Amino acid sequence: MALIAEIIEISIRSLIISSTATLLSASWSIPISFHLSKSKNRLTVALVGVLNALIGFPTVLIGLLLYMLFSSSGPLGYLDILYTPIAIIIGEAILITPLIISLSYDVFHRAYSEYWETSITLGATSSQAFIKLIEETYGEVVVVFLIGFSRAIGELGVALMVGGNIRGFTRVFTTTIALEVAKGNFEVALFLGLILLIIVSTTSAVIRLLGGKRID
Repeated sequence: MALIAEIIEISIRSLIISSTATLLSASWSIPISFHLSKSKNRLTVALVGVLNALIGFPTVLIGLLLYMLFSSSGPLGYLDILYTPIAIIIGEAILITPLIISLSYDVFHRAYSEYWETSITLGATSSQAFIKLIEETYGEVVVVFLIGFSRAIGELGVALMVGGNIRGFTRVFTTTIALEVAKGNFEVALFLGLILLIIVSTTSAVIRLLGGKRID
């Protein structure tokens, strides 16, 4: 029973941390991608290309950089958030930012001329045109959010390096699986892996139902 209770606790913590990280990332990524979609200069194209390249940035390097920032000897050590869920949330939010911006840019770039420019031409204000754009792309934006969530909940490097895998505090799916494999508890690791797989697979199914195939 104790093991089941701990697995439930880890599952809930993982979902909360990754959901919060995705919301945090979306809070700045969506506005940035929208403003990028309005620009048609070469600098914007180059910036989007850089962001696309950063999608595959190694998670362990992000974890290392954040560890150096948040450690007691680092410039942000005074915040005292190393080895806390907050550090994991920040790390995962940074990790998925290039992904969310890139996918959101594609969504807004396709819809900009059709909805934003048309609304402005018909006399709408900037706020009204923005609301219209969001209304028309809402489903695709939700898909982008879910893709970011799937990326966040399945990462290991950041969660391990800045979370510390502390039992009852920062232990999540991926860090627990890694720990149980190291201990030789393959049954527990496989069970946790199955739960993670179900979550990611369910998210993928929802993405397809919402029209995820439209995002290249």
